[in-house]
Amino acid sequence: MIKKIIILSMIISLTGLTAFAEEIGNTVNETEFPASDNVLPKTSDKADFIIEGSVEKNIDMTLDKCIELALGNNPQINAAFHDILASDSRIKQVWSNYFPQFNWQTGYTKMRQLQLSDALGENLTFNYYLLGQITLQQMLYDFGVTQNQATIRRLDYEAYKTTLSATINNVIYETKDAYYNLLYAFENKRVAEDTVNKFELFYDQAKAFYEIGMNPKVDVTIAEVNLSHAKLQLIQADNAVNLAVARLNNVMGVPFIDRYNVVERLKYLPVDITFNNSIETAREARPELKLAELKVESAKQTLKLAKKSYFPTLSIEGQYMVGGSSPTSNYGYNLGGYLNFPTINGMLIKNEIQEARYLYDKEIANAKNTQNKIYLEIQNAYLKLEEKKNQIPVAMLNVKQSKENYELSFGRYKVGEASPTELKDAQINYQQAQLSYYSALYQYNSAKAELEKAIGKNIISKADDIIELGE
Repeated sequence: MIKKIIILSMIISLTGLTAFAEEIGNTVNETEFPASDNVLPKTSDKADFIIEGSVEKNIDMTLDKCIELALGNNPQINAAFHDILASDSRIKQVWSNYFPQFNWQTGYTKMRQLQLSDALGENLTFNYYLLGQITLQQMLYDFGVTQNQATIRRLDYEAYKTTLSATINNVIYETKDAYYNLLYAFENKRVAEDTVNKFELFYDQAKAFYEIGMNPKVDVTIAEVNLSHAKLQLIQADNAVNLAVARLNNVMGVPFIDRYNVVERLKYLPVDITFNNSIETAREARPELKLAELKVESAKQTLKLAKKSYFPTLSIEGQYMVGGSSPTSNYGYNLGGYLNFPTINGMLIKNEIQEARYLYDKEIANAKNTQNKIYLEIQNAYLKLEEKKNQIPVAMLNVKQSKENYELSFGRYKVGEASPTELKDAQINYQQAQLSYYSALYQYNSAKAELEKAIGKNIISKADDIIELGE
């Protein structure tokens, strides 16, 4: 009897220990493991993505509007435009050589003639008044020197106009790249938010399994770590959006503007252009090629001008004076024509001509170098565009496959067939696939903008073939 009681007591004790062992690690501490809603970052319920920027409040911002703002506000364009105005004034300054020169002079002089005073033995001191002396001089001909100078200034004027075109071309490219970078940052934020939501489901499922005793406490810990890491990535993605906004606003030249709505998404817009077409277009439209040609012609005109250093200047001059021992005691005038030869330093002029010839040869070499650089730039942009175009279908397929894999893994985890590590790997693979796809989209659009900059013209996309990743 006593043995039965002892055995029964042992059975009860073992049962209690087993029950106690089963409870170890299976009681949820709400302070240590809060509900997932309290772990997630707060997100806005607004459908539209609102950022800082624009002239109006809450306008719908598109790429075309960004370019319009940049063309009207970017300080580089404004500076290049004023260079044109200044260059136009320099042309007129050169042509002023053919305008008459007017001079007026007045004065008073008290003189003592030293030689006459010694010869006559007395001080000869007298006053000389100049009430007015008017001089009018007109250059008639300088044997083409002014013409050469005006031609050089006119070539400079054309060069500044071409520089303005190049500046506009660069600003448009920078605006496009900054805009696509903003869309890319926004897509990254969407992916980060989606990742947080998915890890929330993981966390809630792990917590539910934990509460009913199906899975150990470590699954909840793993899910919480994953959720915290996703939350950190969302914070970083949100900051990346703010940085992209600042970059775009700076490129547009309006860093302190009100908020606007970004209504576009990253898309794949196919373009139909060959490499040979790109080269032919650049030869006619790329500003830097025309600028190089203008510099060669300017150096050629400078060489011609240096060879005219020996040439004289033909001019006429008239002068009228009133003055004498009293301010109005006398008057005088003179008229004359002059052929003025410059002071000639043969060695100096010879070396100036030689220098101009070397600079002319240098500009020819620079023009060839510019042509080679632009050819390489077009080649790099075109090949990059082709590479990214070929990556996009593969990246999209990877997104679909990784999404299907995640859904299968999550379904398996819900019925207790998959491990937390398998689900985490599936979720991370899906996240990376989305980021890779959007990265390929951004790089494709950026490469298209780079090719447009390289050839100097916009490329028309085939709107019927727009490809966009669905929600």
